[in-house]
Amino acid sequence: MRKFTLKSIIVFLAFFICFMEPGTTSAFGWGYKKNSDHQIPEIGHYKELLDQYGAYYVDDSGAKNIYLTFDNGYEQGYTADILKVLKQEKVPATFFITGHYVESEPDLVKRMVDEGHIIGNHSYHHPDFTIMNKESIKKELETLEESVAELTDQKEIKFLRPPRGVFNENTLRWSNELGLIHVFWSLAFADWKIADQKGWEYAYEQIMKQMHPGAIILLHAVSSDNAQALEQVIKELKKQGYTFKSLDDLLLNDMLPNGMFGL
Repeated sequence: MRKFTLKSIIVFLAFFICFMEPGTTSAFGWGYKKNSDHQIPEIGHYKELLDQYGAYYVDDSGAKNIYLTFDNGYEQGYTADILKVLKQEKVPATFFITGHYVESEPDLVKRMVDEGHIIGNHSYHHPDFTIMNKESIKKELETLEESVAELTDQKEIKFLRPPRGVFNENTLRWSNELGLIHVFWSLAFADWKIADQKGWEYAYEQIMKQMHPGAIILLHAVSSDNAQALEQVIKELKKQGYTFKSLDDLLLNDMLPNGMFGL
């Protein structure tokens, strides 16, 4: 039988605590418990972390508000169509973009801002923040912000969506100290696989069956299904009494006493 020394036990426990328990150095992938009863999905112990560092995944006010967000790491030819629908339906959105997107699609980035949408920070190079130190994360975020400021009239970025939805307590705390607000999501589906699109009806059904008051929706702009379904989604949700709001509205309502903004 193998004998364990006190030193080896201490090393093992340190490893276990570091990688297995929720804490500052663990890496978490964002997730939630889906439901089909139109209620806010549960996120377990993530809720405590988000509350501690002022992060969002939902508007829990109870109002029938919706927040459209798009992740734009690269372009597949559908963002112009998405912007056209948003303008036609007078719906605001937040586009979380990368440095690659700024470099490759400057006209679309300008158009997003010019048409009243918010640019969010998805990092410059799309790295895993949980294996980086604070200074490296700061550089990623500031480089993206500076690139957007040089290109558009939006000079500051308030909202952050971590690459791949991976985070831990360090990344939440450091981003908060750098003045950025993490925004996760309460409604999403596997829409990013460009070789496995299933038709606009599939995207429509996935959104509708998960819909709930206060939803922060994550859509990928590389999806042809999303681009084709978006107009029908917006019109139907308006019929159901939902109102499309911007993340600025959500933040402002939380900052004012007793939700005076009236969301």
